Amino acid sequence: MLASISEGNTLIKNLLMGDDVLRTMAAFRAMGVTIRRKGKDILVLGVGMHGLKKPTKPIYLGNSGTTMRILPGILAGQDFRVTLEGDASLSKRPMRRIISPLKKMGVKISGSGKRGGYPPLKIKGGKVRPVKYKSKIASAQVKSCVLLAGLFADGVTGAKEPVKSRDHTEQMLKLFGSMVKVKGCQVSVKGPAKLESPGKIEIPADISSAAFFMVAACILSGMKIVLKNVGLNPTRTGVIDILKEMGADIRIGHSSRGLQPKGDVIVASSRLRGITISPKEVVRAIDEIPIIMVAACFAKGVTEIRGIKELRVKETDRIASMVTNLHKMGADIRVKGDILKVGGLRPFHGAKVGSFGDHRTAMSMLTAGIAIKGNVRVTGLNCINKSFPGFQKLLSKLN
Repeated sequence: MLASISEGNTLIKNLLMGDDVLRTMAAFRAMGVTIRRKGKDILVLGVGMHGLKKPTKPIYLGNSGTTMRILPGILAGQDFRVTLEGDASLSKRPMRRIISPLKKMGVKISGSGKRGGYPPLKIKGGKVRPVKYKSKIASAQVKSCVLLAGLFADGVTGAKEPVKSRDHTEQMLKLFGSMVKVKGCQVSVKGPAKLESPGKIEIPADISSAAFFMVAACILSGMKIVLKNVGLNPTRTGVIDILKEMGADIRIGHSSRGLQPKGDVIVASSRLRGITISPKEVVRAIDEIPIIMVAACFAKGVTEIRGIKELRVKETDRIASMVTNLHKMGADIRVKGDILKVGGLRPFHGAKVGSFGDHRTAMSMLTAGIAIKGNVRVTGLNCINKSFPGFQKLLSKLN
């Protein structure tokens, strides 16, 4: 996204070519940006802050909630109308969380469905005014949308959240030359901005994808694996901290610092124990909670996870999908309000379970399946391509 609206060309190395990324690339191509494959890399020819062109038809984003929530921040500063559409699942995901702050910034944006809070989104960009926005939820998507819109405003735009969420956008804005200030849970940018391409970006391996193999190594006997060059941004390492607290044998091997720190994550078979996971810890591991639920099933004692409500508005209700599936396999798992409890070391058995159209649910169940006796059949696996094409083939190597 930032490469597309910057001055100059950007070579992106080690890009995860999942469906969400492909949809994002297609969106910018539809707005006149040249994006080429160069071997295993991607070359983006930036058009500048106001160089995007009006697309000839609505932009279809498939299942990419990240694109649907962040892209409007860039479209806020463009002088044309555009409609963003998604698939059936994305059309049920709440968008008022970005619609409200953008309206405060003077952007003409409207949603559909109940109270106009869902996709498709219609946006008419133009003049943007700076705001100091205080979000009720910790969301990197909301924060990113507000900050990107703020690049086009005349003045300082701030976004404050109750707990610090992942900070990839702030780090990337700095790399592209934007004036970014961070103070606790508040981030601000100064506009109008002009982004300059850094020339080359190398992306670390995705920690959310690596999490399935971390848990697999923990719950399989006689296992030791090395996950190479995993991104270790402190706002994303909640899954490692949680697993270590559960007694996981995890250590960091060769590592390097920089814009996005990375390192080798070494994981071995472990005797896990139940713990209490706080809402603050959940924010730092929001995408990894489903696979942590699987780990809890193999831990001694009770694991309590607090502050789970945001998992109900992902690609599916991830609490409902995981609880339904794990119950079918014999798990002791209960939900009361915003708290989930898992009793570990119950006898597990094979079952037919579903992905519910959610990639993380699907991968979590496949991971659980390789650690038990009996056949676990997971239906609806195409959704895995959203974030991890080739996951099944890689996971099978652990058997």
